[in-house]
Amino acid sequence: MMRISTYPPPSAEGAAPAGKQRLRHLIRRVRPDDEVVVSALYREYHRPLLAFVVRLTAGDRQWAEDVVQETMIRAWRSAERLDPDTPSLMPWLATVARRIVIDDRRRKEARPHESGDGALESMPVPDEMEGLLHQVVVSEALKALSPAHREILNETILRDRSVNDAAEALGIPVGTVKSRVYYAVRALRVALEERGVTA
Repeated sequence: MMRISTYPPPSAEGAAPAGKQRLRHLIRRVRPDDEVVVSALYREYHRPLLAFVVRLTAGDRQWAEDVVQETMIRAWRSAERLDPDTPSLMPWLATVARRIVIDDRRRKEARPHESGDGALESMPVPDEMEGLLHQVVVSEALKALSPAHREILNETILRDRSVNDAAEALGIPVGTVKSRVYYAVRALRVALEERGVTA
């Protein structure tokens, strides 16, 4: 991005007409790559344009400075089309600056709002009710099983015991544990499907 010099400082009030005459002279002889014109524009119009843009940006001085910079760059790019006989370029610069502010606002509104470090009120929270309902349905389905099937699922799944440990705890052969687990899981699946739960 091109840097625009603020030196020499803006001319005193008494020297303003001479500054405008020099600006008109520069605009008449301008080439698209002539930075002298933009420096003259900056010296002549920076303060009034900044004051205007600060109002447009609701007092956001940093944003206003960026808008003034962009306005000057656009003036530099359009220097060959500027009318050197106009009494003031301020209306043209103000219009360009206003359009830049409008475009910036539209861009900001199109993006999702950024959140700070605070709690996010709109962030979805897991619904605990669904988990609770799932537990109730599974509990009801388990009650529909035979006592032998409930007992074997309790030992192997809920207590997380191996087939050998469950066989020892229940005092039945390992083969019987395996068979009961198989049929208990099938019966549980049917009971859950009857209650609208599918895997």
